[in-house]
Amino acid sequence: MFPLSNPSSSPEPQIKKPKTTLDFRRKDSFKSPKAFLAAHHPSCNQILLCLFLSIFSIQILFVVVFRSVPPPSHHRSHHFPAPVTSHHHLTPTLTTTTAPISASTVKGETSCESGKIFVYDLPSPLNHELVSHCDVLNPWSSSCAALTNDGFGPVAAGIPSAVPENLAAAWYWTDQFVTEILFHNRILNHKCRTKDPNNATAFYIPFYVGLAVGKFLWLKNSSAKERDFHCEMMLKWVQDQPYFTRNDGWDHFLTMGRISWDFRRSKDEDWGSSCIHKPGMRNITRLLIERNPWDYFDVGVPYPTGFHPRSDNDVVQWQDFVRNRSRKSLFCFAGAKRSKIKNDFRGLLLSHCRNESDSCRVVDCAGSKCSNGTSIILETFLDSVFCLQPRGDSFTRRSIFDCMIAGAIPVLFWKRSAYDQYEWFLPAEPESYSVFIDRNAVKNGTTSVRKVLERPDEGLQTIKDAFDVAIDGVLGRFKEQEQPGYRW
Repeated sequence: MFPLSNPSSSPEPQIKKPKTTLDFRRKDSFKSPKAFLAAHHPSCNQILLCLFLSIFSIQILFVVVFRSVPPPSHHRSHHFPAPVTSHHHLTPTLTTTTAPISASTVKGETSCESGKIFVYDLPSPLNHELVSHCDVLNPWSSSCAALTNDGFGPVAAGIPSAVPENLAAAWYWTDQFVTEILFHNRILNHKCRTKDPNNATAFYIPFYVGLAVGKFLWLKNSSAKERDFHCEMMLKWVQDQPYFTRNDGWDHFLTMGRISWDFRRSKDEDWGSSCIHKPGMRNITRLLIERNPWDYFDVGVPYPTGFHPRSDNDVVQWQDFVRNRSRKSLFCFAGAKRSKIKNDFRGLLLSHCRNESDSCRVVDCAGSKCSNGTSIILETFLDSVFCLQPRGDSFTRRSIFDCMIAGAIPVLFWKRSAYDQYEWFLPAEPESYSVFIDRNAVKNGTTSVRKVLERPDEGLQTIKDAFDVAIDGVLGRFKEQEQPGYRW
């Protein structure tokens, strides 16, 4: 496995990086965020909502039906501008950096300038059989409903009460761990797919590794061999393919529908699979819902959400809906305590929100209150200007994307929750779409979340979504790797 740099000593992986970065900065299409606030949330007309509609072009990127990424402009950005924080001494001057539809979110001509993709036909146990045995993928209940409708999940019954009636059919109860299925279904019909491997720039491995390992993660008696079985089967198969050995896997990629840490087991008795540490995985690009920031081959892609627009018009209509929404709460928090965690920050935010009940809306997700099949979270985000987003079971949360889809502004407390995760998808300037608050200042009582959010002053035929951005990024990355001296 490629040696990774120590995050405490150097934030960058020791590898030659691409020379340019995707530019997803948006032009301002709204004349007065302050006027927007005054009209839609009268008590907040001093709130930082020049951030607000940077969310809308981001929505286009991860409306996350997962539908082809302008080739990366060759230099990844590694140094992020300071986001809006609770300890800035000066009121930041912020500009909205979005337009409802911008050039970088619109699909280009049908020519495949960055190359074409060959999709392997893997042995059935590595994908289709896993889906057909959906009733045993989860140790607690069947996953069959979650995998219906090509991975979208069940149609979101009951959602019409929260969304425009003509858009209700675009909503599903989509599970957060189905990225592998969504990508596979989309890539089979991609305009740059080729059935001739000799014409391919990139090779996609449609291995459902997240589904394969998921059922073993919470079984106390599962063995390391069981957790690695499918990954080893895939690597044995793919390493026998002439197109893999030709470039030692550099032009191959796959989707891993869980967080990176689920595939980075170091010892047999530890959590998860050791798939990423297998020698054959060394050069394969991996698309994950949460990446290891110090591994060049990990690429973060947004969590799938429940909104799957059927057309460009669905996107535009949804933008209009959330743009004109009257938001009754300044901020909200949807989540549950982690009672087993010492000094649980989520519990602190729940208490903080309850104490500010005139400006904060709480959804306590203890038990199964917030599981797929309820619109309460969407309704809460639609009615709030900001949504608090502490880390989840890992640094990232699907809720961040649910929040932005609803047109609310995520308030982050860990920079690794978004800023160094989704570089292909989010603007380079974190302050253009989020607010960052120092969690330690909240913990020790020197910062009030409410006061921070009140303080800042105003400062799919053609539209690309997250799948398109990811595919373009992979093709651009592989094209750059052809430069002399790039690979080891």
